[in-house]
Amino acid sequence: MKHLLPLTDPGTRTGSSVSWLDQRLLSLCQDARDLPFLHLILRISVTLIPLAVLIFVPGIEGWLWGSIVAIYLGLSNFYFKGPFGLMLHCTCHRILFKKKYGFLNKYIPWVIGPLFGQTPESYFTHHLGMHHPENNLPDDESSTMFYQRDSWLSFLHYLGDFFVLGIPRLFLYFVRTKKKKLLVRSVRGELLYIALCVVLLFVNWQATLVVFVLPVIISRIVMMLGNWSQHAFIAAESPDNCYTNSITCINTPYNHKCWNDGYHISHHLKPAMHWTEHPRSFQQNIDHYAANDAIVFDGIHFLHVFVYLMTRRYDLLARNFVNLGNRYGSDADVITLLKSRTQRIERGAFTYAS
Repeated sequence: MKHLLPLTDPGTRTGSSVSWLDQRLLSLCQDARDLPFLHLILRISVTLIPLAVLIFVPGIEGWLWGSIVAIYLGLSNFYFKGPFGLMLHCTCHRILFKKKYGFLNKYIPWVIGPLFGQTPESYFTHHLGMHHPENNLPDDESSTMFYQRDSWLSFLHYLGDFFVLGIPRLFLYFVRTKKKKLLVRSVRGELLYIALCVVLLFVNWQATLVVFVLPVIISRIVMMLGNWSQHAFIAAESPDNCYTNSITCINTPYNHKCWNDGYHISHHLKPAMHWTEHPRSFQQNIDHYAANDAIVFDGIHFLHVFVYLMTRRYDLLARNFVNLGNRYGSDADVITLLKSRTQRIERGAFTYAS
């Protein structure tokens, strides 16, 4: 176990000098704190887009084509994927560009998003149209409730179910809940992406697989792995309580790279909270976290949580568990808590917190 240490995660910065370019970029966005997003967009635009074009260029083949593909996949999957994915997340919750430049808000989901396997509109409609309103409860088609959350077999079932039925179930959810606009947006984005891939397969099937097909597979695996880890520990007696159906990861480099994504409890409590405000909110509400028996880890992030769960290394999870309010007397007590929160919840057997 750990005691709560001073937070090292990024908050709001003040007093830094602003370059000429930054002044121009700031004139476009609604919140000056989102300037790093614009820097990221520029870096992706001047690297991945040209590389993607080169992969399709006739005449580039052999070792040169292979080298370009290796650089492209390395940048997209190991350098940009995390920051981009969580930038997409943040900008779905909080519009990035001012109303005057509203057309630029389409650039992330429609232009650079597909390079990361994000079919246009699907993330927004799934995340804001279903996941947050349903809060990982039974009507959330990506809910982790009904799986044994420290089991490889259960995770593979969860992942396979999403790949085969996730998008159709999202459409049916919007039909069932009469969210017609979200249905149209999600169907439109999926169909246009599929149509683009079909056309490009006849142009250059190898390039299409690299630039558009493989990223979808990787992206959806990563997203489901993330959702599994974020909602791996659920109190069966209060599965609708954000403190007991999500976790928080603090003091990790991941929060610097991915815009404080580790603060998943506070994100579900206040989805529109700016990413820089989460550390302060956590500090101000520590008593609530302790009173609700929330699970907080220090020094590890969601990938660690996933690996430790799949290998059932509860000892490592307990070692990084933050003992808020001195609730637990030993690592053994923490392990008992963690194991109780990963048990499969039978359909119809759960209750809602009062």
